[in-house]
Formats: sequence, structure tokens, C-alpha cells
Amino acid sequence: MHRSINVLGGPLQSCSQDPLTGWFRDGCCNTDDQDRGSHTVCAQVTAPFLAFLRANGNDLVTPAHEHGFPGLLPGDCWCVCAGSWRQAYKAGVACPVFLERTHERALQMVPLEELMIHAVAPEA
Repeated sequence: MHRSINVLGGPLQSCSQDPLTGWFRDGCCNTDDQDRGSHTVCAQVTAPFLAFLRANGNDLVTPAHEHGFPGLLPGDCWCVCAGSWRQAYKAGVACPVFLERTHERALQMVPLEELMIHAVAPEA
């Protein structure tokens, strides 16, 4: 099995088990070529971030039980699309991210410096 790497070059750590996140719903921001949205940024969502995404057509608040999606609340951790996080960053509503839990592929869309500005300390 391929070992996933985070944006800091270390092993990718789990993002969230509750709610269970990830492109593969394995709790990690793992990805593959089928993941066109690049669900690679482990974010701790905030109300402004969720409102921004919803206003731009990405509703992460409303539950979609048929897809096993509970809907997110501020404070939840979730593997969000790198492009969506970057849009929120540019709009001034980026939410905190966990670098150790963010897949290295996110760097194809988001500069590490931008992620670092919103990084949560590892001990948090």
C-alpha cells in the first residue's frame, strides 16, 4: 500500500473519525486520480467558512444521509477540497488547517505559506 505524505513531508495523520471524513471515508485526507475535487486539506471548519462554501454551491451544512454525510458544524474537522479552501482564503474566510493531516497533493493548488498562516499547532 502506498504511504501517504503530508504537506510537511511526514506521514499523513488522521483528520477525523467523527464525522468520518476523507475521499475514501477512512478518516484521512487520502486521494487518488478519481478525486477531482482534491479533498486533501484537513480543515477545522468555521461558520464563516461554511457560509462561504454554501454561498458558492458547496453545502457542507445540510445532511445528506443517503451518502452517509451528517452535515458539518463549526469546529468539526473535514477533508475539504484544496481549491475551495484556497477560494475561501482569497476571500478572507479561510478556516484553520492541520498540516500533519493535510495531504501533500494539496500543494498543487495551495501554497504551503498560505496553509501555514492558518495552521493549528500539533498539540492543539
